[in-house]
Amino acid sequence: MFFAGIAVSLHIDYKIEDTMLNETPLCRVVHAQAKKYGDRVALRYRDYDLGQWRDISWNEFSRRVRLVSNALLELGVGVQENIATFSQNKPECLFVDFGAYGIRAVTIPFYATSSETQVKYMVSDANIRYIFVGEQYQYDIALRVMQLGPHVKKLIIFDPKVNKNPQDQTSIYFDEFLALGEGLSHQEEVEKRCDEFQPDELANILYTSGTTGLSKGVMQTHRQYAVAFRGHVTALNLSDKDVILNFLPFTHIFERAWSYLCICYGCTLCVNLRPQDVLQSMLEVHPTCMSAVPRFWEKVYAGVQEKINQSSAVQRTLMLDALRVGKEYNVKYRMRGLVPPIGLKMKYKFYEKTVIALLLKNLGLERQNFFPTAGAAVPVEVEEFVHAAGIGMIVGYGLTESTATVSCDRWNQPITLGSVGRILDGVTVKIGENNEILLKGDTITRGYYRKAEVTANAIDSEGWFHTGDAGYLKDGELFLTDRIKDLFKTSNGKYIAPQMVETKLVVDRYIDQIVIIADQHKFVSALVIPDYAVLEDWARKHRIEFKNRAELCRDEDVRDFVMERIETLQQEFAHYEQVKRITLLPEPFSMEKGELTNTLKVKRPVVYQNYKAEIEKMYEE
Repeated sequence: MFFAGIAVSLHIDYKIEDTMLNETPLCRVVHAQAKKYGDRVALRYRDYDLGQWRDISWNEFSRRVRLVSNALLELGVGVQENIATFSQNKPECLFVDFGAYGIRAVTIPFYATSSETQVKYMVSDANIRYIFVGEQYQYDIALRVMQLGPHVKKLIIFDPKVNKNPQDQTSIYFDEFLALGEGLSHQEEVEKRCDEFQPDELANILYTSGTTGLSKGVMQTHRQYAVAFRGHVTALNLSDKDVILNFLPFTHIFERAWSYLCICYGCTLCVNLRPQDVLQSMLEVHPTCMSAVPRFWEKVYAGVQEKINQSSAVQRTLMLDALRVGKEYNVKYRMRGLVPPIGLKMKYKFYEKTVIALLLKNLGLERQNFFPTAGAAVPVEVEEFVHAAGIGMIVGYGLTESTATVSCDRWNQPITLGSVGRILDGVTVKIGENNEILLKGDTITRGYYRKAEVTANAIDSEGWFHTGDAGYLKDGELFLTDRIKDLFKTSNGKYIAPQMVETKLVVDRYIDQIVIIADQHKFVSALVIPDYAVLEDWARKHRIEFKNRAELCRDEDVRDFVMERIETLQQEFAHYEQVKRITLLPEPFSMEKGELTNTLKVKRPVVYQNYKAEIEKMYEE
């Protein structure tokens, strides 16, 4: 079928009463929603043994949260005590979070891919006694950490399939933990603690993945969440009719704050356990909303382009024309708040019900409402394509330190390609020295856990948080230009913004990742991770022989081909910004080699060190 396997704009009509935000504090919001929605589905998750999605009602969600609160009190967890979750996305993560909030404890999520060194550091820094672990990998690491230090007293294991170490006599499975709360014998104390709740108490400590050094624990208060939720009311057209697919890690502030907001709206959350299954999950749950990073949409864009290239001449012409009409209708008119000409509207409506509808169906997005996207710059070509296809992408900008959203596109206001939207209600933005974006407001962190000096460096004497990002405001929209500390200076004295160059080049379907080299060098070069499958197919069609990826990447014809594609994309750059030489790498960057953070951001210093020889070779005369 045309476009099968790739898998817009079919918006849902909402009534005003459906869009009410429940502003009950996090310690009681799940129970408040259970009173309102009862046996309606709150959470869904895939049961891999049965091969189907299982439902959890609001009543059951509330019951398990109460059990967690009581069980934590049975273990002796105190007010504002730190506990950790070390797991991939699972409903249990939410049970623990909201159960902990019920007794005013602080939850600290670890990335499921965190190393033993990272876990040991966070456990020591936050003095953690109890860790909830997901699967075997997390259990094994947490057990070694527990055996090495005095902090951890007990592990609570989510997955009953985890094989416990025979010498481990203290860890318990999650069902055993919940049994500690049966009978709700501590419920009176739970209610008492909730009654004494203060908005400025800590809800979370979120350790940043860090591209340059040790992680910093960003302190997140209940007030920050409450103000952030309120700020989104006028920004997002969200309601309790929405079905949310969660595939970014709950550890990340983007997915975490987004999922909490959706709970406060009464949405149904479909929790995706394994990130690699997200496309399958989309086809199974048909989400109306899903937060994503630009890389996800880049992959969708590349997949569609590949399908177009492989299609027959008639199909190719039809799809290209549909995207052309979609671009004119959505980007030129609708996004700017303008009324499209009647002829253009009729053309678009035809394609919307045929070619575009098929594209959406094959992605599982035929019920779509909108899709928040943040975490990195969105290539203009990708943003343009997504909107041309009628997909309701909402581009935003934020940090862990700002409780995610600083700005985002508004569904009812003009949107400019390349911007990161309009400032969220409750956040104040000022453009400081070197065009740095400075922030103030109740959504901004009060600092880094147990790091007064680092906090003082980030928040100045007037209370402005320094983001390190450069940008500008125009007609009410925020635009990012570069990351200040990432600016490179060539040996010729020219400044290069590597992320800007990388964002432009990574849209090419033959390029999976690219890292720019320029600092203190006389010209710009790049390390390129190709999309191996696509490049190998091209090489075979051109009768280029290779035994493995290393030979493929060393082949001069292959390298010249990739370089030609880069030269086409970078024509708009100044001469000194253009990539002059490249090296194709036979292996992708990895967390195991320390080259990527847990959020898959590149650690430039590590990459430069690991590929020092390859970099030096590009600058040989």
